Amino acid sequence: MFAAGILLGSYTVTIPDFFTILAARLTGGPKIPGASFIVMEHKLPRAVVGGLVGAAFGLSGALFQTMLRNPLASPDVIGISYGASAAAVTAIVVFGAAGAAVSGAALAGALGVAALIYAISGRGSSASPAGKGAAGNRLILAGVGIAAALQAVVSFLMTRADIRTAADVLVWLNGSLNAANWERAGVLSVALLVLVPAVAAIAGPLRILELGDDTASGLGVRVGATRLAVVVTAVALSAVATAAAGPVAFVAFLAGPVSRRFVRKASLPASALAGVLIVLAADFVAANLAPLLLGGTVLPVGVVTGALGAPFLLWLLVTANRKDP
Repeated sequence: MFAAGILLGSYTVTIPDFFTILAARLTGGPKIPGASFIVMEHKLPRAVVGGLVGAAFGLSGALFQTMLRNPLASPDVIGISYGASAAAVTAIVVFGAAGAAVSGAALAGALGVAALIYAISGRGSSASPAGKGAAGNRLILAGVGIAAALQAVVSFLMTRADIRTAADVLVWLNGSLNAANWERAGVLSVALLVLVPAVAAIAGPLRILELGDDTASGLGVRVGATRLAVVVTAVALSAVATAAAGPVAFVAFLAGPVSRRFVRKASLPASALAGVLIVLAADFVAANLAPLLLGGTVLPVGVVTGALGAPFLLWLLVTANRKDP
């Protein structure tokens, strides 16, 4: 899908021409007029940002789902993405922000809402074993409640915005790679260079935490510290991805269950790769196939992932009910 996004589409590029363009960029050699700009300034950074965003969302969703042992526990379900959205929309509508300022507001909003959700869900969790076991459910319910309130804030701000601002907000809310560039790719790369080793460090304790808080504690895992580390890392991954491309719907939710269908077990690397595949495939459909069906209309990538995620959620609920005794 990475290769297809670069080589195919409305402007096709042959494999030899791609390597010629890449060599010219690296060595300063002669460029292919038109093709060099399209590939190096549009197609390649878009594919790179899409891949990095998919990996970040995939890892974030898998961390939440593994820690809480609940396939519904993803950033776009428990309110983290809504925190980013509310902050970004406020920055656009109220302060007229754009570009990096919107990304910074989204990052701050995601982190702030995550801290609030964790504080609410953590109260009383250490009072008893039953309280510890209910902490995950409280986190999900707190997130759903806060997400509903933030969605109302976003809807209110949309009604107060002029039509041009509302159109810009709507594109951002759907999640889009149209603004992808090398600067965003660089920021995302640096963030993942920090966060991926953090994921690797907590993967072992997280695997033990799946056995239950009491068992993990008996095996020497510091349950509270591990849970906090997982939440901070997962929120940071979701926040940087949302800041770069907007709240691309359902990627974090889909990546974990999809990867489990392939590898038959929970796997953080497989979830990251599934996230990459989902974003790149959805972007290819949105940018190249949707215009053929919709008379030239190019869809934001989040519209396609949302269309995939909703039926998958229903299918997951139906199959879960069939497994119940």
